[in-house]
Amino acid sequence: MPYIAATDADRAAMLLRVGAASVEELFSDIPASARFPKLDLPPPLAEMEAMREIEALAAKNLSASSSAWFLGAGAYYHFIPAVVPALASRGEFLTAYTPYQPEVSQGTLQAIFEYQSMAATLLGVDVLNASHYDGATALAEGLLMAYNAAGKAGAGQREKAIVCADLHPEYKAVIASYLAAYPIRLEEVDLPPESAAALADASTFCVVAPYPGFSGAIGDIGAAAEAAHAAGALLLVQADPIMCGLLKSPGELGADIVAAEGQSLGNPMCFGGPFLGMLGAKASLVRRMPGRLVGQAKDASGRRGFVLTLTAREQHIRREKAISNICSNQGLSMLQACIYLAAMGKTGLREVAELCWNKAHYAASLIAGLPGFAVAPGRFFKEFTVRTPFPAEELARRLPRRGVVPGLPLSRYYPERTHELLVCVTEMCTRAQIELLARSLEEASR
Repeated sequence: MPYIAATDADRAAMLLRVGAASVEELFSDIPASARFPKLDLPPPLAEMEAMREIEALAAKNLSASSSAWFLGAGAYYHFIPAVVPALASRGEFLTAYTPYQPEVSQGTLQAIFEYQSMAATLLGVDVLNASHYDGATALAEGLLMAYNAAGKAGAGQREKAIVCADLHPEYKAVIASYLAAYPIRLEEVDLPPESAAALADASTFCVVAPYPGFSGAIGDIGAAAEAAHAAGALLLVQADPIMCGLLKSPGELGADIVAAEGQSLGNPMCFGGPFLGMLGAKASLVRRMPGRLVGQAKDASGRRGFVLTLTAREQHIRREKAISNICSNQGLSMLQACIYLAAMGKTGLREVAELCWNKAHYAASLIAGLPGFAVAPGRFFKEFTVRTPFPAEELARRLPRRGVVPGLPLSRYYPERTHELLVCVTEMCTRAQIELLARSLEEASR
């Protein structure tokens, strides 16, 4: 929004109110040597000159829209219909996001209710909150929720969570930091979800499974749910919401708790945020769930209305007894996801997912045919791992000169995996760009 500077009269009124005669007196507590340091700045520019300078600097960036973009790994380049920012930027929504006074926030509450309803259907859960800062914090909150529900049920006997190693490395780091103050043991196993869940025993309260994994591999969530439940543990799934438009949702496959990153639902990458953490669960776990829940009700005249429900979970009521004190997200991100889901509908979302699937598999078939390259075996959605004939970091340095961002070298997180590249293909990648990627990889390897 525009910045409106204070006038001289405004400043004089503020100084009078605080009892200071001047700005210098206002800051007199600051040592004189540090009060007005001289800055080595170039001469001032006119507005037009400043805009040209900024545009010239921006032109040096390689953006997703100006290149063949195959980088994913947690932030995804998906199409955002024009209706999403157009509606989300209306003045009614650009207010404080927190509906602490629901009686005057009916529009905000309805938007949250509609978002929760659509997102819960997408992920296959009974109830979903609104919401968390990002997918990583939603997953951490889901783990804490599982511990409160299953870990404490056996007089504190269940303190182990089995985590699939193919979870995003940054998500694993967030989990470890988030739960450091709790008597929880995180046991990481390098196995697919169904095999990892088979290791659950009487000390396990939860199995954490990605759907798909960081490598792009899709495990058997149904088998993982059966194995976890047989051991008396819960299954927590970290899901891709776009993939749920095509394949069965985690909830359908038996997951008890589902977390997801909602950035791909109508929110731009924006250099890493703000993002949207989604967290849903079975109805039996609703009282263990942090975050806001909006319910639909009727007033004395029978008119439909919306209310915050089960609000004792929130940090603004009985803070010391709250389920979580870190649970709210930027409401505008949730609103954009709500508009996106409404605009796309079930059919549109499925078409997006099908495009991702088909284009990714076309790209994988081309790359697999290149000398020295190999695509990791197994089922995948829009991301897959490629074995390269020379260090993937070299590809990541050289190909942007051709206008191609080939993906993420896995050595960023795993130093020993120098010859592996994580490639992401979404509906935004054209056939020509996919073929350019294959040609560029081949030429770069000669």
